[in-house]
Amino acid sequence: MQPKDQLLAQRIYLFLGALFITSLVVSNLIFQKFFYWYPLDIEIFGSKLFEISVGILPYPITFLITDLISEIYGRKRANDVVIVGIFASLFSVAIILIADFVPAISNSPINDDTFKSVFSKTIIAVGSSMLAYLLAQLIDIRIYHFWKSLTKGKHLWLRNNFSTWLSQFIDTFSIISLLCLFEVLPWSSFKGLLISGFLFKVLVAALDTPFLYLGVYLFRKRFKLKVNEEINLLQSLKDS
Repeated sequence: MQPKDQLLAQRIYLFLGALFITSLVVSNLIFQKFFYWYPLDIEIFGSKLFEISVGILPYPITFLITDLISEIYGRKRANDVVIVGIFASLFSVAIILIADFVPAISNSPINDDTFKSVFSKTIIAVGSSMLAYLLAQLIDIRIYHFWKSLTKGKHLWLRNNFSTWLSQFIDTFSIISLLCLFEVLPWSSFKGLLISGFLFKVLVAALDTPFLYLGVYLFRKRFKLKVNEEINLLQSLKDS
């Protein structure tokens, strides 16, 4: 690989990592707002079927990015991004704690009570999210590479969807369970939120498959990669 290609590959990896971290952190900050993602008034288990948190919106992006990194840069690089994302989330909690501790002045646009009502549950959300997300992402990456090895790099749609469906169910089940356990959400809404969240993620996983194909195609064309071939960033750094 030429030096300019090595540098470009490293920069793209950093860019994808930045998108991943931003999506992960933001999802934990906005989770308390709920909306209907489908214009049908359907109830299941006493809850609105299509009622979910806006915090779920950035989540599919993170799984698309880890699948793309897994395909092009390998399993280790995908795991590295997940670990860094968790550190960023925990660091954001530390900043929120400091901001909450500092008293607001009398003419502050946002007073202490408003700030606390918005961010007081962020710590619980981040803790619950990180436990669930770490498990789900590591499972997603492992299953993705299992199918990649089994199919010898072919049938990208298969590993993209199969890995995401299982990991997203585990993620949704775990985080809703923990939020109900810590009384952030009522147990009465558990089943409805679980089904709604999982259906939303399955749908998005299916819709993002063409984008994954496009990303993989552009990478292979630009860096002249064969099917199942990965970019070794460590080797690129040594060569440069």
